[in-house]
Amino acid sequence: MLTKPELGVCYYPEHWPESGWAEDARRMVEMGLSWVRIGEFAWSRMESEPGKLTFDWLDRAIETLASAGLKIVMCTPTATPPRWMVDKHPDMLAWDVEGRVRGFGSRRHYDFSHEGYRAECVRIARILGERYGKHPSIKAWQIDNEYGCHDTTLSYSPVALDAFRFWLAEKYGSIDELNRRWGTVFWSIEYNRFDQIDLPNLTVTEPHPAHVMDFRRFASDQVVTFNKAQADVLRELTDADLLHNYMGRITDFDHYAVGEDLDIATWDSYPLGFLEDRSDRDDAYRRKYAREGDADFQAFHHDLYRAVGRGRWWVMEQQPGPVNWAPHNPTPNAGQVRQWTFDAFDHGAEVVSYFRWRQLPFGQEQMHAGLLRPDGELSEDGKAVRAIATELESYTQPSDEPAEVAIVFDYASQWAWEVQPQDKNFDYFRLVLDIYTGLRKQGCARIDILPPTTTDFGVRKAVFIPGLFAWTEELKSAMDTFEGQIIIGPRTGSRTEDFHIPDGLSPGLNGIKVVAVDTLREDSPLLLSDGGHIQIWREVIETEWDVVETTRTGKAVVLRAGRLSYWASWPDEQALERWFEKIVQKSHNDDYEK
Repeated sequence: MLTKPELGVCYYPEHWPESGWAEDARRMVEMGLSWVRIGEFAWSRMESEPGKLTFDWLDRAIETLASAGLKIVMCTPTATPPRWMVDKHPDMLAWDVEGRVRGFGSRRHYDFSHEGYRAECVRIARILGERYGKHPSIKAWQIDNEYGCHDTTLSYSPVALDAFRFWLAEKYGSIDELNRRWGTVFWSIEYNRFDQIDLPNLTVTEPHPAHVMDFRRFASDQVVTFNKAQADVLRELTDADLLHNYMGRITDFDHYAVGEDLDIATWDSYPLGFLEDRSDRDDAYRRKYAREGDADFQAFHHDLYRAVGRGRWWVMEQQPGPVNWAPHNPTPNAGQVRQWTFDAFDHGAEVVSYFRWRQLPFGQEQMHAGLLRPDGELSEDGKAVRAIATELESYTQPSDEPAEVAIVFDYASQWAWEVQPQDKNFDYFRLVLDIYTGLRKQGCARIDILPPTTTDFGVRKAVFIPGLFAWTEELKSAMDTFEGQIIIGPRTGSRTEDFHIPDGLSPGLNGIKVVAVDTLREDSPLLLSDGGHIQIWREVIETEWDVVETTRTGKAVVLRAGRLSYWASWPDEQALERWFEKIVQKSHNDDYEK
């Protein structure tokens, strides 16, 4: 673990004349950069034909960077299999939900389920590990690149189908058990054999929700297995940290599970690109923050990846200027790159690394800014990074003590409510982000994100559990021993793991039951007596709990029993602010009583 935060950059020596490598390395160090990431897209240069390995160029690149004093993140190149690989394994390509092959010519063109390709990845990881695993300047290894980017987690290929059937047989043991737990008697979907089960696409109308949910779990497990296969090989060959670079608002696989096999979580931070490409904010919001991005979206991911990395996390790719891939690609405000960098460090990042060193004059990303312009001169944001390095010499990172407030975030809940949203506007990620944003407005500069397997909430003052698909035994245990406030809902505990409505109804707590759900049109919110309104989602409650707030027509929306609160609705911004103020007041009163 680093004692002081550092800066880095992503570099592609194979893109540039070797005669310029030493000068690039010298300038990186002169700018104050400590880390350089290489290799993640270079498989065709490492192995131009099957078995024809060429590493002399990479040896020289590593020695050039190391001689300048740079620490190296070495990457496995498995996100960009070369053309010969597709010729060798023509069925390794993923299929989209419409049953079309996703072909060669860009990147991430593989199916996580393809065992032949997975073996090729293990092979190249072993070759790299044997050659460079003990190199003193290679301090970390990145496995693959941006799992899930470009909608590549879910594949509907014949290879995926075979693997899914095997996964189901392993999970259920017998087809009768699967039929019972899925509830396939509905619509006469009962199966006689596992090989009768297809993938949940191309059906006449919506497929069975338990079927889709298990497919989502299977797809996530394939990512975990793919990552673990390379991690296990590298563990044998290096003592350096292992990591992966995740993305913003990619929820197709369980990042916590992938992170169990790694040492550090990193993510690729593109505030302007994500505002345009990943945000569901309205046009007015996007216009207002077009040159700075959504600070809450950024902060949430910083805190999320701190959780995924179990306290250790980096920004592997920080946007340094305009990107090339969003609907609109503006230039950041002056000083914005500095703000993004120190925001990350304030949230505990060990390293912020910029993408990329020099803007490329060819290929798909030639409009993506770098620290250098294509002519080799420093860009304006390159000059800003040079100044940031100087500032870091006197920077003190905040304490890494647990935050007073935490939110439970669960990837499976995102899958569940995509499978069965009930309202087109119900989005689990947005629900969690609304709560996170509201807490930040209350002055919570640091918020911990907790996985659903958390067994102890510690000494925090409050924990939020919104929209949780199904209770875990670990969370129930943590709730039993926690002395702070627990705020639950809406929709928490409304399904079992098998995607059934629980026998005792949600939320699965004594003295309260959700007996019906009312979803709301955008033009039909429910007004609250004390200001603000309920949007998207409201639950009809039978309860022995105290009713804390109602709509103007007397419908209960907030209930409390001791330290437990239940939100039976989705509040708008004004209502959320009031509710948070009450929680803060209650926390202060509890402290006073102690």
